[in-house]
Amino acid sequence: MNWDLSKYLALYVSESREHVDALSAGLVRLEQPDGVSQAPAGFADELFRHAHSLKGMAAAMQQDGIALLAHRAEDVLGAFRARGEVPGAEGIDLLLSVTDALGGMIQEAGAGGRPAASEELVARLGALQSSSVSTRPAPAIDEPAPPAAPEPPPGLRRIRVEVAVAEGSRAPSIRGFLVVKRLEGIGTIASSRPSGEELRAGRMPGRTLSVEVDTGEPIAEVERTLAQISELASVRVEEGGAAAAAPPPEPPLRSAPEPAAGTEPVRTVRVRAEMLDGFLDVAGELLLATSRLRELGKAMPEGLRRAHDEGVDRLQAITKDLHGRVMAARMTPLTALSDRLPRAARDLARRTGKQVEVVMTGSEIEVDRALLDEVSDPVLHLLRNAVDHGIETAAYRIAAGKRPTGRIEVSARRERDRVILEVSDDGQGMDAGALRRAAVARGAIAVEAAASLTDAEALLLCCLPGVSTSREVTDVSGRGVGMDAVRRSVESLSGTLSVESRRGEGTRFTLRLPLTVAMQPVLLVRVGSEVLAIPVSKVHGAAHARLETLERVDGTPQFVFGDGTVPVLDLGSLIGARGAPAGERRSVVVTDSESGRIGLAVDQLIGQQDAVLKPLHGPLALVPGLSAVTVLGNGRPVFVLDVHRLVAA
Repeated sequence: MNWDLSKYLALYVSESREHVDALSAGLVRLEQPDGVSQAPAGFADELFRHAHSLKGMAAAMQQDGIALLAHRAEDVLGAFRARGEVPGAEGIDLLLSVTDALGGMIQEAGAGGRPAASEELVARLGALQSSSVSTRPAPAIDEPAPPAAPEPPPGLRRIRVEVAVAEGSRAPSIRGFLVVKRLEGIGTIASSRPSGEELRAGRMPGRTLSVEVDTGEPIAEVERTLAQISELASVRVEEGGAAAAAPPPEPPLRSAPEPAAGTEPVRTVRVRAEMLDGFLDVAGELLLATSRLRELGKAMPEGLRRAHDEGVDRLQAITKDLHGRVMAARMTPLTALSDRLPRAARDLARRTGKQVEVVMTGSEIEVDRALLDEVSDPVLHLLRNAVDHGIETAAYRIAAGKRPTGRIEVSARRERDRVILEVSDDGQGMDAGALRRAAVARGAIAVEAAASLTDAEALLLCCLPGVSTSREVTDVSGRGVGMDAVRRSVESLSGTLSVESRRGEGTRFTLRLPLTVAMQPVLLVRVGSEVLAIPVSKVHGAAHARLETLERVDGTPQFVFGDGTVPVLDLGSLIGARGAPAGERRSVVVTDSESGRIGLAVDQLIGQQDAVLKPLHGPLALVPGLSAVTVLGNGRPVFVLDVHRLVAA
């Protein structure tokens, strides 16, 4: 039977990547101090099942090269599992190389290719397997599951799953096969009708599947796992399966089964990220159109305006609800980022001869997918910098009275509408005085300005281009590049970066970020005929002043703000616009720049509003000082300023 498998390719790639990432993270976990003793029961079985699922899914998609390599990895993991042992450092190195290769092959398969397995890796896996005597061979994917198991193993219970595939599915047996593979990932199959072999052969009578699985997972987790598979008309999960052969499956269900008392049915589908982006754009356009209608209503006669405004209010409420629901659909847990970090730290630690463990908390917190994409590289850089530049060698740490293994903590927490990410280490810390001297030597800051900085402000000098206190230059850190890019990335997301450090005790980088970058509050200002927006998260305050009456330092007006003064720059001069005549009263907006707080002189403060931000494209994306564009209710486009780049240009 020849099936067109292309329609399942995106689902296959997505699920396979999840298994590869989980397998890689599990292998790294085995290397952590006390990693084996702290691993949950059945951890070796879990690693084995990930490899087993990769093999089975690749075989179903006729990706023979991926199936072969995953099969060999499964054999190796099965051999170690049978002996109750953990692969040594060389074995884990090899298995991690295999996960990297599988990831690349899956990406190639997603582009329509059929990659072949590396003969070298296959041979090395064979040699590793032969060095470990297996007392029981791993089951082959083609072996049909036994009709029933006498009793579930201790600590597990039997769950019965009945699935009906939707009538519109062109390949119901593939849907059934994916169900079996998903269930194998959370337990052991006790019986399956039809069997896995029959499903692979394309046989699925009545489009129904009945599976009994022994698992320690709650029913809700089983339902969540299966909810990710599309084209299922119904799923019924029940506690307790029969010890004998399962009865014949029931006819296909035409409607969803009634949920258990006190529970609600949960159905999920996989949606392409591009489609969600499109939904968000449409919802944003609706918000802008609603604002436009409200502006037009101001010109209506009083008798018609009330009914018009009531209709616009209703439309705005519906549109905001739609926008909120689309944003909720785009929210992604931070596990998509945090799962990558232990592997990155492990690889760099091996290269630098250090011992490092990574501890993560708060990975379940959800943020906008677009923000997660943008913040991944900065967080990864902070982690690599901590390994290479912060954590000491084992010998140095022992001499300093520390544990030989350095500790890096990556944590996340919610604070109202913001997420706080922290990357901290217990390494050698940073020297604020050395950073002052390095910044002065680099010409990035004057001697007097450096001396006036607090230690907290001096630590941020590491974010200036070219400023570094590292004695060695490596391919990871020490060149004075990277931290400035981290700070720019964070601030481009309307976030802030702060640093805390103590010599000999460690360093903590804190990133304060909005939950979403699609809509943000902005302060609207006017300079001449131009209206511009400044992110509210960057504004510390505003006041009125006459620039001519302010004291000057080196010709620059100094505005009293808080306990000190800030230099005032004319925003009109920075953007090439004609502002108010000299002598007129101006408004000063206090905001941040790379060299500290500054004041921007503007002609008028218009007010604050929530802005739907749209990215810049083409030549506008190259203009320094512009980060995005929004549209006012009157249809006028307004640029959102990137003050750091504007002042530095």
